[in-house]
Amino acid sequence: MESYLLDWANLLLRWVHVITAIAWVGSSFYFVFLDSSLTPPVDEDLKKQGVSGELWAVHGGGFYHPVKFAVKPPFMPAHLHWFYWESYSTWLSGFALFTLSYLWNASTYLVDKSLMNWSPGAAVAVALSFFVVFWMLYDGICQWFGRGKHGDAIVGALVGVLVCAASWLACHWFAGRAAFLLVGAMLATSMSANVLFWIIPGQRKMVAAIKAGQAVDPVHGLRGKQRSVHNTYFTLPVLFAMLGNHYSFTWSHPQNWLVLILMMFAGAAIRQFFVLRHGYKLGRNRHPLAYALVGVAVILGAIVWMKPAATDSIASGARPASAAGQIGYEKVQTVLAQRCYQCHGAQVQMKNVRLDSPEQLKQHAQAVYQQAVVSKLMPMNNATGITEAERQLIAQWFLAGAKVP
Repeated sequence: MESYLLDWANLLLRWVHVITAIAWVGSSFYFVFLDSSLTPPVDEDLKKQGVSGELWAVHGGGFYHPVKFAVKPPFMPAHLHWFYWESYSTWLSGFALFTLSYLWNASTYLVDKSLMNWSPGAAVAVALSFFVVFWMLYDGICQWFGRGKHGDAIVGALVGVLVCAASWLACHWFAGRAAFLLVGAMLATSMSANVLFWIIPGQRKMVAAIKAGQAVDPVHGLRGKQRSVHNTYFTLPVLFAMLGNHYSFTWSHPQNWLVLILMMFAGAAIRQFFVLRHGYKLGRNRHPLAYALVGVAVILGAIVWMKPAATDSIASGARPASAAGQIGYEKVQTVLAQRCYQCHGAQVQMKNVRLDSPEQLKQHAQAVYQQAVVSKLMPMNNATGITEAERQLIAQWFLAGAKVP
């Protein structure tokens, strides 16, 4: 029953997390597009009001005319929409999901004893420290080096080095699947922290100054814009880290840290293309196609580099020769008893799956083959030490018909 309820909690939290993430990423993408697409106002009245840019758009059968004021509007409207709950809801639901999926069963999902044989408590503490330490270092870099003519370039380079270092550490300290998710959550935490500690407080100070009839310090807008731009470049790397943990060929690679870094870099480069593309249409910069080509080239290079070596007919899915018929239930049962019954036996039934009888094994034969042979997701982090020969034995048994007594 506990496993069943945990599965429901996992499903519902994941659902909420995806919904809120769509809202957050969507609004972020829209405002980056809006900023890049604004043109100087034509109407003299708008100029007198202090409008620095405007955009005409059509959507859903209606025409829209958003404008941006250089520093402040001439008056504060009665209803002002704030964009922050999208960020907070995404982070809260994501952290709850991370806690339920990884921290709650750290010894199973977070710890890979072949990398670091530490206690679940220590693993949880170190994992959480990634969020705090990365944010502190990132925030310090932005404050110390984010000024001056080349401030943005210096910050970008230093943050890139920081992300690479964190990715290397995560993949050498934690199970590969958890490491990918941890790096994504680390970046997402800094994105939400940017909103919480810089963007929204700066906006509140601007609103308070306008209401008090005081001059608005433009530094708040500049800081908020800086962190907002950082967030948009983090977005695609975060999404890959979150999605990549569902594909074992990425996080189970011997150089999984490099896979993660390359794919996140490709995502940032492709995002740069879309950011600059809007400005190119207005003649503000050169065509940014080179960024997209670099991103695509990195992805294609990773695909070629990670290509698995030629395998035998069993691993490729072809039905083995007559030797396959020699693999009976008894041999498979011996492997399962040693490697799988701990979590899928009489005492524990993870995911409501039992494998300790011929009937139950027959029912789940396809899942066993997919999880233990094709994707190699099970046993989780190979905690029971299943060998490649034993995986091949399961493959031979399944491809020969998955016969049971």
